[in-house]
Formats: sequence, C-alpha cells, structure tokens
Amino acid sequence: MDAPEISIIPKPLHIARGTGELLFSSETPVTLLDGVPELGPEGYRLTVTEAGVVFEAGSPAAVCYAEQTLRQLLPPVALREAGDTGPWPIPRVQIIDTPRFRWRGVLLDVARHFLPKREVLRFLDLMVLHKLNVLHWHLTEDQGWRVEIKRYPKLTEVGSWRRETVGDGEPHGGFYTQDDIREIVAYAAERNITVVPEIDVPGHSTAAIAAYPELGNQDVPSAAEPREVWTLFGIATTVLNVEDSTIEFYKNVMDEICDLFPGEYVCLGGDECPKDEWKASARAQQRKAELGLTTEEELQAWFLHQISAHVAAKGRKLLGWDEILEGELFPGTVVSSWRGTDGAVEAARRGHDTLTSPYNWVYFDYRQSDDEGEPGAPWAAPTSLERAYGFEPVPADMPEEDAGHVIGSEATLWSEYMPSPRIVDYQAFPRLSAFSETVWSGEERDFAEFRGRLVKHLERLDALGVEYRPLDGPLPWQKQPAPRWRSDPHAE
Repeated sequence: MDAPEISIIPKPLHIARGTGELLFSSETPVTLLDGVPELGPEGYRLTVTEAGVVFEAGSPAAVCYAEQTLRQLLPPVALREAGDTGPWPIPRVQIIDTPRFRWRGVLLDVARHFLPKREVLRFLDLMVLHKLNVLHWHLTEDQGWRVEIKRYPKLTEVGSWRRETVGDGEPHGGFYTQDDIREIVAYAAERNITVVPEIDVPGHSTAAIAAYPELGNQDVPSAAEPREVWTLFGIATTVLNVEDSTIEFYKNVMDEICDLFPGEYVCLGGDECPKDEWKASARAQQRKAELGLTTEEELQAWFLHQISAHVAAKGRKLLGWDEILEGELFPGTVVSSWRGTDGAVEAARRGHDTLTSPYNWVYFDYRQSDDEGEPGAPWAAPTSLERAYGFEPVPADMPEEDAGHVIGSEATLWSEYMPSPRIVDYQAFPRLSAFSETVWSGEERDFAEFRGRLVKHLERLDALGVEYRPLDGPLPWQKQPAPRWRSDPHAE
C-alpha cells in the first residue's frame, strides 16, 4: 500500500514532506517533547521519521491537535472503531501548525429539536477531528427546556415536551439529566472542547413560563391564559417578567448551571426579545419607572445585568447576542454578532471581545443550494460550501486597531429544519469542514485547492459514518417535502 497523499483539514501552517514512508501501527514509538513557544499554547510540531513519530507540543491542547493531524495521515479505514489495525504507510513529513483564532466554535441547538446524548458525544468527536474547540450548547427555547434543574423540576417535567411541532400531531421532547451533562462536559474536556451553555433570557422563554406561569407577564390579557410549550417556530412574543422573584429564579438556575459547566463562559442570549408584553404590562411600566429607566431596551439591559452580576460573582464571563448592544454591556461581556458583522464592529469599538457568526455566511441550517428538494431553511438564500469557505471572520470595515477583539467565530446549527441526527450530519458537513479552515488556518485560502483535499477528507467522514451532503448535490433520501413553516424566524 502506498503512503496516502497529504490532505489535512484544516490546512496546517507549514508542511515539509520528506522521502520515504513509515509503517505506522500501535507499536510505533510516539515521543512527546517540549512545545515550540513561538507557536503559542495550541501550536505543535509533528515529525514523522523512519524511527517513529515525534510531537513537540507544550500543552494538552497542542498534543490533542497533533494527534488529530496524525490521524489524518493514516488511511480512512484507520478511523473506524473496529477495522483494519495496520500497519499503514504514512509519509515522512514535518508539520508545523498553530491556530489563527482561539475560539473556534459551533452552536448546536438541541432545544427546538432534541438530540440524544449519544449523538452529542458523536458530534464532539467530529468537532475535535476538525480542531474545533467550543461547543455553544443552546439548551433552552420557546419550544423546549433541555437541562435538568433540581430546584425547579417542572422545567423538564413540563417544559421539555411539546404536544406537536407545527401541526404534525406528534409529541416531541427530551432532556439531559445532570449526570448526562457531567458526562458530556467531561467527554468534551478530554477532547479539548469547552462547552458553553446557553440559557436564553428574557425572550425565547415560553417553555419556562409554561412550567412556571409566575415567570410571565400575567397582567397582560394575551399572556394571562396558561401557556404551553410553543408548538410553532419563529419569534414568540412571550417574554419573562421583570420582577425580583424572576431574577431570583434565574440566579438559582445559574447556580446549578455553573456547577454543571466549569468553563469560563455562560451565554444568556438576549436576542430576539419582543417588547410588546412589557409595553402592555402596567407592572412592567411601573418597574421601569421605579428603576429610573426610560425605554424597554434599558429594561432588558437591567434584567441581563442582574443575572450577569450573579454569574460573574461565580467567576464566569458572559456571552450574548448582538441585540445586547442596544443597552449598556456588563463589563467583560463577549458579543456574538449574528445580524451581519456590524455588531462585532460596535462591540470592539466599545472595548469588548467579539465573535462573528453572521447568518448569511455561517448559519448552516440554511439550504446549501437551490436544488429541488434541498433540505434547510427555505426562506433564506443558500449558503454553499464555497461561500462557507470564503467567510472572513474579521470584518473588512473594522479598524485595524480593533481587530484584536475578534477572538474567533462560530458556525451555527439551529434545528428548526434538523429533526434528526441524519439531517444534522447533512447540514453540518462538509460546510463545517470548510469553516474549520477559516478559523484555524491563515487568511489566504484557495477553494479549488481546498476542494481537492476535501475529496480525500470525505473518505474519512465515510469511515466515521457521517451522512454528509455529497459535493454533487442532494441524494434522494435527503430531499424533503415542502416545509409546513416557511417564514423567516430572524426577520426584524
């Protein structure tokens, strides 16, 4: 068997191929030396010689990424859990590598459609293969609450199930126990992935209000009737009330969240929060006056500040969507800019770190082409593989002196149109393979060259059982019936 060509994704900083091959097996010596300081904490040097493999890596993260690169030097069959054990020829080579950004994330929405624990673990395996290191886990929504909170059991007893989805008559739901969460977080940590939980407030909270009606604006006629976990998609007008008791409720929730998730960041959402109920609520208007506030945007900022201060006191930093820029930001908050990149420019101007996740580039719930039957959000312009690869995380109009505030980017997998793990695979890959290169590799990118490497990389995904979208278009089973819901959930 000839040594395979080198087709590593994401593309390393430097590759120098030597002559000859090494027959690699479980008996091959793999030696760990000290790291290369100039490559930073995640950088490594991997050298394949006639005697074995040498990693020069100064941190567990760097070792992890060197291991992933070594895996991609092996033939695809070597990635299977139970398969040929070798030995396999691999090229003699020296690879020097380091990431461009420190936050290389994926948002996985399990609130609109639930993913079983085994599928989340599998997704983490695919993330580390691509050197992605942050799972932004969207756990609460109007359509479901997915994390067990011991103090408030109705959040999952009531809030984790909806009676149907857009009129299909089929109940849908599920949640992760705290033991499930600990297992997933530990599994991620072993793969150098930080899990950032998102508990979205004060909008996107219908499931919580269905479980605990006192969290809602009960003096508003439209909100006075008992709520159910929302069965539709889009932007619900339901929002949390602004009482001290509701603030205390969410502080207690955050206590358990911080115990479950030891990472540096917690996301409080803050996006898509209609103010209709607050404007109609006499009590919300009284509260606004008591606090000396003049707008509902200031009221939302006040709400978020109360919970942010509590979370910050536990040693955590806050992440929120770009709508939070409508008010004063809590110190140290990171802003994720999804409505284009203007939010990133503004956040950096204010001295805040930012992530770029613009919907028209890296929302991978969007269709991948205009082909008939292409799955995905039908109201949005397609995001092709080439477009995903062409995404530049640093906004072109950002002043050079602010560019250091862009700490990375996230691709997003909102799940309105991903009701099964099979469709998650299809929507994520190979676009997520392309995205991994935009956040790991250098600024210079060549799509034709990437596509050539991707052909080989897809053989790896085949070996791992990933049901990705073929490069030449959708397969018959992936063609979906016309969606029942065709409106834009992100419309202003």
